[in-house]
Amino acid sequence: MSAGQSSLIDLVKMLRAGVLYFAIVFGIGFLLGIIRVAFVIPRIGARAAELVEAPIMIAACYLTARILVRKLAIPFSWTNRLGIGLTGFVLMLVAELGLVLWLRGMSFAEYFSTRDPLTTAVYYVSLLLFALMPLIVKRSTV
Repeated sequence: MSAGQSSLIDLVKMLRAGVLYFAIVFGIGFLLGIIRVAFVIPRIGARAAELVEAPIMIAACYLTARILVRKLAIPFSWTNRLGIGLTGFVLMLVAELGLVLWLRGMSFAEYFSTRDPLTTAVYYVSLLLFALMPLIVKRSTV
């Protein structure tokens, strides 16, 4: 196998892992969102519910990244691991700002004007951690 073929295989493996990483974490977030809206918000309010959900989602990101890099045998390299996280991050932004806005029938301006400043900051820090998590998980996971 040539170096070019090996690079292409590594790229495909990294993109596949990034798509899986996004899909799993998005699915967990979707389920938690249903629980948050249906059961938690009526009891403690929207702000508190989102703040309670954030560490759960960060833990889900960590566990998902750790399992994926181990199961898919992703070697530790900055480019591989960061590529997984950035692929997931881009897909998460597309889902959040595309699909969610479309389903809610909102514009970007409406979306950002209705967000709580504290929970928005926590959410975007969580997104940054989501993008970095495949890089953060232990080297020894593979």
